[in-house]
Amino acid sequence: MLDLRDKKILVTGGAGFFGSYVVNKLKERGVPSSAITVPRSKDYDLREFSACKKVVKDQDVVIHMAANVGGIGYNREHAGELFYDNAIMGIQMMEAARHAGVKKYVQIGTICVYPKFTPVPFKEKNLWDGYPEETNAPYGIAKKMLLVQAQAYRQQYGLNAIYLLPVNLYGPGDDFDSNSSHVIPALIRKVDDAQKNGRNYIDVWGTGMASREFLYVEDAAEGVVLATECYDKPDPINLGAGFEITIKELVELICNLMNFKGEVRWNRLKPDGQPRRMLDVSLAEQEFGFRAKTPFEDGLRKTIAWYEKNISAKV
Repeated sequence: MLDLRDKKILVTGGAGFFGSYVVNKLKERGVPSSAITVPRSKDYDLREFSACKKVVKDQDVVIHMAANVGGIGYNREHAGELFYDNAIMGIQMMEAARHAGVKKYVQIGTICVYPKFTPVPFKEKNLWDGYPEETNAPYGIAKKMLLVQAQAYRQQYGLNAIYLLPVNLYGPGDDFDSNSSHVIPALIRKVDDAQKNGRNYIDVWGTGMASREFLYVEDAAEGVVLATECYDKPDPINLGAGFEITIKELVELICNLMNFKGEVRWNRLKPDGQPRRMLDVSLAEQEFGFRAKTPFEDGLRKTIAWYEKNISAKV
């Protein structure tokens, strides 16, 4: 087990939604704030190799979480940026880390690397069995290249690089921007907007038949830190909660929790995205003892309460 308390740790994206939870988990482990570096994009453009070299200097551990990411609409509108930004940041960060002699490199991947028609539950061995769902393929393939890089760098250079595959995340502090948010924050905002404006309906993309799995962000952060401490193998590892819910069921649940009695209007001209999503989470438990703890409804209540206090009340 890697003792993180005496390590200098770089967390790219550490000021973001997911990254900030990882930073908090590191502090809970006893890592001093002074030993955690969180580069900000206004100061370091990680698409530039010179910036990557600066931020990894003298670091023992790198957790690379920085990403350009969004929901289905954002993916369709920014396909080129999503491919370039995520590939170039990841490739250069890992190259800079191996030159700097970093002891442990943790690459955060994405559920979008899986083929569109992966059998449920998704097993890590199925990663290469087909092409990703089209709306998020540029993002997913860019991230998938970093798995290949991590394995190649381990083989040739001995870099202890691991690759984690978190499923869709949600929780307090999520991105509620209507232009870039994922499904849960987008739905919460739609319901809140309808209530504020006296509308008795909401518009939702797709058919509602697609399914998703969601992992509470604090649980996901615990999984990342556990893997950083305990996992040292080349094989990718799923991080998930191990359940499946349809978008229709999700919409009904959020409407119920927010006491919205209006109509749900499905825009079937818009894409559903990947037909089904649910992970096999057994390997993470087997390799480093990770199991999600937060019941889904509890996590949704906390997320809604945070939104109502921090965003809705200020609009």
